[in-house]
Amino acid sequence: MAAPVSPLVTAARHAARLLPARAAAPRRAYTIQAAENIAPNTLADANSRALLVCNGPLEHYDFLIKAEELRNDEQQRRVVQCLQKLHENLKGYSISPNNLLLKLFAKSKPPKGLYIYGDVGTGKTMVMDIFYSYIEVERKKRVHFHGFMLDVHKRIHRLKQSLPKRKPGLMAKSYDPIAPIAEEISEGACLLCFDEFQKYCNTIRLDSGIDYRKRVLPAAGKLYYLTSEADVEAVMDKLFDELAQKQNDLTRPRILKVQGRELKLNKACGTIADFTFEELCDRPIGASDYLEISKNFDTVFVRNIPLLTIAKRTQARRFITLIDTFYDHKVRIICSALTPLQSLFLLEHHDSGLEESRILMDDLGLSQDSAGRLSMFTGEEEIFAFQRTISRLTEMQTEQYWKDGDRSKK
Repeated sequence: MAAPVSPLVTAARHAARLLPARAAAPRRAYTIQAAENIAPNTLADANSRALLVCNGPLEHYDFLIKAEELRNDEQQRRVVQCLQKLHENLKGYSISPNNLLLKLFAKSKPPKGLYIYGDVGTGKTMVMDIFYSYIEVERKKRVHFHGFMLDVHKRIHRLKQSLPKRKPGLMAKSYDPIAPIAEEISEGACLLCFDEFQKYCNTIRLDSGIDYRKRVLPAAGKLYYLTSEADVEAVMDKLFDELAQKQNDLTRPRILKVQGRELKLNKACGTIADFTFEELCDRPIGASDYLEISKNFDTVFVRNIPLLTIAKRTQARRFITLIDTFYDHKVRIICSALTPLQSLFLLEHHDSGLEESRILMDDLGLSQDSAGRLSMFTGEEEIFAFQRTISRLTEMQTEQYWKDGDRSKK
C-alpha cells in the first residue's frame, strides 16, 4: 500500500495480493490467524522443518521440493523468485508515524507489492503464505477479503456516527469517509497480505495449468451426496447423529447474534450445524453471517443444493461466498445436491438473467457493445468464481482437509 494511501480501490478477484503499507499503532485486527497445533501431517511437518533452516521464500520452496512435498513448478518458482526479491526489499522497512523528521524528509516510496493472478488451485495462496512466514517487518497482517470489507464498513459506520448532526434547513457538503478510513487502515500495518483485492502493485501471473486441489488425494469418506440417491436424507441424518454423539451437547435449535441481528438455526449440536441450501442462500444473509457460522461450527451439513444457473445468480453468489468463507476457516462440509459436483454450475443466460442485465445496463447508461467488454455482463467473473468453488469443494472432501478442520484437537 502506498503512503499516504489513496481512496479505497476497486475490488478485484482471482488473486493473492501482497501490499507494503505505512506503520502505526495497532488497530482492530481483521486478520486470519494461523491455526495452532495443527494435526500432524507430512506437509505441515515439512513446512515446520523448513522454517527452522531456511532464510527466505525461495529456500523454503526448494526445501519442500527436495522433501518431495511439492513438484517443481516453473510458474510457481518464477513467482517465488519475485516474492524472494520483495522479501529482501522489505528487510528493515519501517515508517514510524511518531518520527516527525522521517515524515518530513522521507522521499522514497515503500517497495511496490505484488498482484499475483492465475487460475484456481495453482498455488497463489500457498506461495503467499510461504512469503508471509519470512517477513520480519514491524507489523504485518494476513487479511481475507470478506473480513476486510466488513471491517471497512464498521469503520465507516463508526466515523459517520461520530460526525455532528446536520442543522435543519442547512445544506451541508456530503462527507466522504473513504480517505480517512484508508489512512487509518494504512497506519495499522507495514504489510498487508490478502486475497481478492487490488492496490498499488506490480502484477505477476501464476498459471501452470494445473489445479493442485484436484490431485488424487485420500478421500475423507463420502461427503457429497446426490439427492436422487435412495434414502439420502436418512443417510445424512444418521451421519449427523454419529458426529453429534461425540459432542457434549444436545441436538437443538440455536440462535447466533450477527451485528445486532439474530440468525436462527433449526438444528445444531456442539460444533455441528445442519442447514438446507434455502436457509443459507435463499435468505438475505451474507458474509458476516457465514463468518459467524464459521466461528461457532467446524462441521456443517448443507442439504438440497440445486443446479446453480445465471437465473439463480443471487443464490449462486451467496453459495460461492459461503464456500470461500468455510474454506478459509477450515470448516468441514457435508452436502447433498441435485447434480454431481463438476456439474453444479450451469452458465447459460436464461431470460430472467438477461432481463436483469438489461435493467442494469439501462441504469448505468451502457450500450450493448460497452457492456460486452465488462466481465459482469459476459459471465467471466461467474465462470472463474464457479471454477474456484468447485476446486475448493473438491479439496474439502480430502482426508487432509478433514483432519485440519478438527477443532477438538486444537
